[in-house]
Order: sequence, then structure tokens, then C-alpha cells
Amino acid sequence: MKRLITLFWRWWYKRHPKPSKFTRAEALAIAKDFGLEWEVTKAMKQGCNPDEALQEWDIYPYDDAAVYKHLQQTDPEGMEMLSEDSLTAPICFELPDGTIQQTGGTNGKPSTRRKFPQPSPDLRTRWCSAYLKIDVCATALRHQERFQGIRTLVLSGERGEESKQRAAYAVLEPDRADLRNGRHPRHIDRFRPIRDWKEQQIWDLLEKYRVRPHPCYFMGFGRCSCKFCVFGNCDQFASAACVSRQQADRLINFERDFGYTMKRNTDLKTLINSGNPYLSITPYLRHLATSYEYSAPILVPPHQQWQLPSGAFRKCGGPT
Repeated sequence: MKRLITLFWRWWYKRHPKPSKFTRAEALAIAKDFGLEWEVTKAMKQGCNPDEALQEWDIYPYDDAAVYKHLQQTDPEGMEMLSEDSLTAPICFELPDGTIQQTGGTNGKPSTRRKFPQPSPDLRTRWCSAYLKIDVCATALRHQERFQGIRTLVLSGERGEESKQRAAYAVLEPDRADLRNGRHPRHIDRFRPIRDWKEQQIWDLLEKYRVRPHPCYFMGFGRCSCKFCVFGNCDQFASAACVSRQQADRLINFERDFGYTMKRNTDLKTLINSGNPYLSITPYLRHLATSYEYSAPILVPPHQQWQLPSGAFRKCGGPT
């Protein structure tokens, strides 16, 4: 990855002469979503507090001191969808010195959600992607002076093979937080180095560097998205409920409280009961994936053989 970044900068500088108003300092930001592609571009353990993400996987086995936590501050259960006659929650992000900065949450018009994000390409209804990931990352970049006067490259791991919408993404473009022509310049580019990669290339690279994939792949999941992702099919939900029964019951109760279902044509209880949990789920993998501390080695030891997980190439509900 370091070599890839170096080659990119050489190519980029030839096409983007550096204006004198920028310093020689450069920054690198990583957009983290903890999926298979993210394990290739970079990864970290604590993208958000597991207690504040009901639908997320509990464990993220990687860490990188250069990447800082950022999350949307919501109610005690961490559920933006529980907001009722309230403003959009503030966004918090960690600074290099370890302190937490908070912004937003004071203006606007009170509103009520009390609905699940809908499985739609429209981010106004699939608000989980916009409010809990995309907007949070952009806000963290916009509200830190350390990104002013330098060029920042944001790496993200979308692949065109995942959906038609992602296939249309540019490999390189100004990030939504970019303000290169502003009074206080903030030059931020978004780079998607693996947009045109096939899934086989991802697994080949993980095998080459002997990186152990996230436990969910070994349990049979084909995507490392949210554990109870709104795009999930019946087998995914049955498997997620097998791993985290209490979380599944809470989501089922939310449907009853809201009077709205997550899926448009069925309720969660029926969806879960209609699916078959993956046969690869074991007590050890279940414990590993739902622990807040990762105890397995990140790199496969030399004396062990790297294994392709059972979830590889499995068709799962995903982005549209």
C-alpha cells in the first residue's frame, strides 16, 4: 500500500503543480467502513464505540495510530433512528492530542425519525450511510485547522463490482470537504484505488500479505457491513440473529414500537425465521466477533496456512 500511495503521488504531482500558498506538509486520511475492501486499503479497531452501534459488528481487529475516531453523538443506545422531535445529533471526532471535538447539533429544525433506514440508493431514505458515515467524515475534515493549507488525500475502498452506482464513482475527484479555492484553502482529494478491482484480487492480496480477514467472513458472511445491514437477505439476518440474539430481539421490538418495518415486504421476525444460519458459525468465531478485544493474531503466523474464509464470493445483499 505504501508503494501504491507513493506511485499515486508521483502521478498526481505531475498533473497538479503545487501552488505557493500550500506548505510542503501533506496528510493522508482513510475513510473507514471496515469491509473487505477496507482491510486492503487500511483498517483500524475503534472507528466508533461498540456500545453506540447496535447494528455494527463488535470487533474490528486492526488499529492505526494515524487514523482518529469520529462518530455521530446520538442517544445512549447510539440510535439516530430513535430521535423524536429533536435536532440532528452533534458530530464528535478525535483530535491528534486525544481530545474530542464536537460540532453541530444546535441549529436546524427539530424532526422525528423513528424509522429504520430504507434499503434504497437514495441517501435521504437510507440515511444511515449519509448521517453516520459520509457526513461524519466530511465534518471531521472541515472542522480541523490541520487540514488547511495542505493537500490531503482521502482513501476509500469502494469497488465498482459491488453496484452500478459505485462503478460510476470517479477514481480521483475533489472530496466533498474540499475547499481548494476558498479564502482559507483546504485541498482535499478522494482517491478510490481499488474501484476497478475484482473480489479475487482482494483475497489474493490478503493472502500475499497473510492478513487474517474479519471473523464474520469465516462465519460465512460475504460482506463485512453492519451486522444487521438493511440490505441483508434472510440468511444474513438469520445468521446475525444466531450470533447476536439479543440485538436481533431489540430490532424486532423497534419495528413494533415504530409501526414500520425495516424491509418493505416483511417484518424482521418473519425474515429471520425464513433464513438459514451459515453452517460455518462456531462458538469460537461467535465469541471472537462479539468481543470488544481481538485476541487472534492479525497476521497469520508463518507456520500456519492462510485460509480463504467460507464467506468469500458469497452473494449477499449489499449496496445498490
